[in-house]
Amino acid sequence: MLTGRSVVVTGSGRGLGRAYAKAVAAAGAGVVVNDVDADAAAAVVDEIEADGGLATSVVAPVGPTETADALVAAAVERFGRLDAMVTNAGLLRDRSVGKMSDDDWDAVIATHLRGTFTCARAAIARFREQGDGGRLVLVGSPAGQRASFGQTNYSAAKAGIVGMARTLAAETARYGITVNALVPVALTRMVATIPAFADAVAALERGEPVPEQLRANGVGSAEDVAPLLVWLLSDAAADVTGQALGVGGDKITVWTHPAVAAEASMPGGWTAEAIAKEFPAQLAPHLQPYAPEGRK
Repeated sequence: MLTGRSVVVTGSGRGLGRAYAKAVAAAGAGVVVNDVDADAAAAVVDEIEADGGLATSVVAPVGPTETADALVAAAVERFGRLDAMVTNAGLLRDRSVGKMSDDDWDAVIATHLRGTFTCARAAIARFREQGDGGRLVLVGSPAGQRASFGQTNYSAAKAGIVGMARTLAAETARYGITVNALVPVALTRMVATIPAFADAVAALERGEPVPEQLRANGVGSAEDVAPLLVWLLSDAAADVTGQALGVGGDKITVWTHPAVAAEASMPGGWTAEAIAKEFPAQLAPHLQPYAPEGRK
């Protein structure tokens, strides 16, 4: 599906990023593998080449503009052009807000949000220079779509990434560029610290299959996520842009955009007293859940 194309995948030394890079290469694309761990990046390049694919690596943290420019330059130097940018790189600094330090906040925002911004900006510039479109896939998370206790920094960054995808889609449609947010759910080391998933991650690493109940509920392996990415980068998804698409286990989902759930009007404007009187009947029934499945 991607023969002859050139794709950058950030944070692709392990986990989901590694699965993305290998799937994209298996579909025929040349891949720029990126990670802060040189050995991990080199290992993924070796795996891709051993399977007959094409890959090169850039060892650098995402966030700085210099890294984004280096990633695009590596694609152009090795493969002659850039066709897609997948902004996957990320890290966690989980703590409840009272225990979250400035450094915890800054590290997550710099990697996820700034890293997505700088890489997207560099890719768009190259796409426009080439003049024949391109693909951006910005990796979000369910934590950015609903409450995720202890992840104020991560939730804020991932919500921002989905918002960024919508706006970039609007800004770049005229250039034939598609921009979508991928919202994956997978059993990786990154989620192993979540008690509900720790045992399943350990079992998967031992080579055991993902339990059918988890798969049916939309939780699977990193390899389960990668096909949606490959499809988004292909010609088959040329008309899909500005979307947040989830994938995990046996499920693919389309996330809604924020929309007005209810409204009420008061000629001449509202007073606090009028709100107190009318809110319970007119608006309170439409208040939205903010945490998964009954948690508030």
